[in-house]
This record gives sequence, structure tokens and C-alpha cells, in this order.
Amino acid sequence: MIFGIGINIIEAERFENQISKNNGFRKKVFTQREIEYCESKKNKAQHYAAHFAAKEAFFKVIGTGWKNGMAFNEIVVLNNELVKPEIILYGNTKRFIKKNNITKIHLSLSHIKDLAVAL
Repeated sequence: MIFGIGINIIEAERFENQISKNNGFRKKVFTQREIEYCESKKNKAQHYAAHFAAKEAFFKVIGTGWKNGMAFNEIVVLNNELVKPEIILYGNTKRFIKKNNITKIHLSLSHIKDLAVAL
């Protein structure tokens, strides 16, 4: 059974502005591991945007938004050994997934100069 499908598209420029301010936004939304990954990339705003789009798409899938104690930094987007993006969950978000018997999460990311999309 498919629980839901979520998609999100974001302008990379929006993240260029957010990450250049150094206002705590990164630590509120991303884990240290995600920050290190995105910061290591030439076009880091595209990577931040893609990771954020994945988190937004995930919340659309479960239909809750980021309420009931769930938070963006409880959703971690990482690449596996084959460089396939995956979602790892923690905290209240992980508990929600277990409670609803969701056993598999599929993720696809793509980005170009101006846009990032996650499905």
C-alpha cells in the first residue's frame, strides 16, 4: 500500500539568501551531517534546496505538516553507498511512521541552477 505521494519544488536562490545570513536557519532545519554535505558542494544552495524540498515533500506525504512535535531536523536526507538519496527519521517523526506502519520511503531529488525538486 502507498501511504501518499509528495512533491515539492523550490527556488535555489531562496536558499542562497537563507544560508548566507547565518541566522541559525541551517541548524533549525538541517542536521550537522546534512550541513557538512551541502557545504562541501560547489553549488551548495542547490543542495540545501533539494534537501529542504525532500523534507517538505515528506510532510505532504504523511499529511500532517510539521506539527505534533515533528521537526525538519528529524528528517535527514543522505545518500547511500550507491549515491541514492534516502530519508532517515528520528524523534516524533520516526514514531509517527512506526505508528502508521510505514515501512519504506522512496525519494528522488533533482536540481538545476535555479530550481530543486523532490518527490
